[in-house]
Amino acid sequence: MTPKTPISMTTQTTTLTKRMLLTAVLMGTLTFASGAIAADNPKVKFATTEGDFVVELYPDLAPKTVENFLQYVKDKHYDGTIFHRVINDFMVQGGGFDAAYVQKKTRPPVVNEGRDAIAKGGPKNTVGTLAMARTNEPNSATSQFFINVKENTSLDATVIPPGDPVPKFEYGGRTYENVPRANLVNAPQLVGYAVFGKVITGMDVVNKMKLTPTGAGGPFPSDVPKTQILINSATLVK
Repeated sequence: MTPKTPISMTTQTTTLTKRMLLTAVLMGTLTFASGAIAADNPKVKFATTEGDFVVELYPDLAPKTVENFLQYVKDKHYDGTIFHRVINDFMVQGGGFDAAYVQKKTRPPVVNEGRDAIAKGGPKNTVGTLAMARTNEPNSATSQFFINVKENTSLDATVIPPGDPVPKFEYGGRTYENVPRANLVNAPQLVGYAVFGKVITGMDVVNKMKLTPTGAGGPFPSDVPKTQILINSATLVK
């Protein structure tokens, strides 16, 4: 039997090189694709008296919320406003009051897209994420926003399973069966707060903000920074 001709080192090297190049090309393509997706998302730079940070927004997950937020940015609404509510181990909130604690005029409220965003695989209220502030009315958010500085699972929206009545629903460690859908859809504690972006640079600035001493200020009895944290400008990053 004629022995098989061994593969030369040159052939092995060439084959290996081709494989490495193919892998590199594939990895490069994937990296580029991922980067292209991120590059498509609008980004806003906040220049504050504590430093600058940049947030990336997710219009594919919360389109109406992002559109609303960007319109306030384009209108220069946030310029000259303060972070009026700062709670360490919770969140920092701003976008509604000027340095004299006068509430700025806003447009009509935006619909709460918290459930829709999570149903699409969007982020929850984790550290660094950006969400809309609101009253107890789920669809009352206007211009105020907050940045989570801890894992705030209690603020997450709860996706309602299909069916009416809903055959089985779990919440707070309990299981509910055959619940009318309207009861769940309209339950305030299940609506949550809509996450629509995240801080991508300058989280150290936000972490510095959360540690600022607070007290009473303007119409607020507590949680107001004793040294004001002013938003000098909020601008769309080109």
